[in-house]
Amino acid sequence: MPDEALMPSPHRLAAQPRRESGTASTQAPARALPSPSPSLSPSPSLRAVAPYRLPGQGPSRGLSVACIVALALLWWLATQQQWVKPLFLPAPEAVLHALRDAWEGNIQGGEPLWRHLQWSTIRVFGAFALAAATAVPVGIAMGVSRVARGVFDPPIEFYRPLPPLAYLPLIVIWFGIDETAKILLIYLACFAPIALAARAGVRSASVEQIHAALSLGAGRWQLVRHVILPAALPEILVGLRIAIGFGWTTLVAAEMVAATVGIGQMVLNASNFLRTDLVVAGILVIGLVAWAFDAGLRWIEARAVPWKGRA
Repeated sequence: MPDEALMPSPHRLAAQPRRESGTASTQAPARALPSPSPSLSPSPSLRAVAPYRLPGQGPSRGLSVACIVALALLWWLATQQQWVKPLFLPAPEAVLHALRDAWEGNIQGGEPLWRHLQWSTIRVFGAFALAAATAVPVGIAMGVSRVARGVFDPPIEFYRPLPPLAYLPLIVIWFGIDETAKILLIYLACFAPIALAARAGVRSASVEQIHAALSLGAGRWQLVRHVILPAALPEILVGLRIAIGFGWTTLVAAEMVAATVGIGQMVLNASNFLRTDLVVAGILVIGLVAWAFDAGLRWIEARAVPWKGRA
């Protein structure tokens, strides 16, 4: 066979379409992607939404300071304009003058203010410490044991609604007019809220935490110490704050029992002589001391239980 028959001529090669180009020509053209709809495109007016805040979250110190300043200005204005007689509402400068006289001892009885404050502080905080040392174990026991709950719950629930002045005569008959009666009266006022708060705090420990501790071999005392007590600590601290308020409110009733010194006794003695300025001064001192102790408990609470309200 001749070579020309085996080799195609250049004209024939040019006439024949190339396989690659023919294949490309038979393929369908690529489909263009649809353009995004204008309704789906982000609007320039939209912006990121701030995270939700819990009810009551946020600082309130500025509002508190503004409220105190407004009340002080209202007090000053009411006394300057003679809206209320000085016998019923003394002027702020008269109260400050009474505080200075009380600090120097120029009041009825002759005892200075710091000595009255010293004895009242010993009575209140001594009774409060005894109540905290005994009421917390009783409350924890009431929460983990039905026997302890059956024993302690009836007497606590019975005397808790009673005002201190109701059982004050009975305490005087039993314990006399010494310091024991005063401290016992304040102790009873502080005991019930702490015990009930500790009992309620036991329920803060979840079933999963208790089961996990028991599955790891924890004993009864280890369960109480490492699971139940930390879970109940926020409620216990709230009960302590409530109890110290009850202690200061009971102070005046406690110092009515033949007391010669004490803030409550100073206020009662001033009321007998119609020293309203000294009465208001004593009320301010009691409120400031109680507020300072409550602020200390809040500081301890923020560092001892930082997870409160976040978990």
